[in-house]
Amino acid sequence: MTMRDEDERELEGLFRAARALSPAPSGALMARVLADAEAARPRPAPDPTPVSGVAAPSWIAQLLGGWRGLGGLATAGAAGLWIGYAGLADTALMQGGLIDAEAAVTVDLMPSAEGVTLLAGAGG
Repeated sequence: MTMRDEDERELEGLFRAARALSPAPSGALMARVLADAEAARPRPAPDPTPVSGVAAPSWIAQLLGGWRGLGGLATAGAAGLWIGYAGLADTALMQGGLIDAEAAVTVDLMPSAEGVTLLAGAGG
């Protein structure tokens, strides 16, 4: 037991000596730390004004996303028109048999579509 008390006293003496020393970082270390901090500091964003004389895109082009956005919008519009025109006649199949196919009522949303179909077929 005395060995343990003696070890603790020695450790306490070492801790006391370490607390008495308060080493300050060297000037070279502080200069390197400050240089690293300056290098890591975020820089301001570049000026959005084009330098080469090319005009910035208009607000409509920015809204639609340029040609890529306009192409996607046209594709989605064409797909929506096709799905809307073609209709999904067999809704019972889509419902997985949850509804009665005989009780389903169909509504003709484009009554003049027959004329358009005849005109399209007559030209070809």
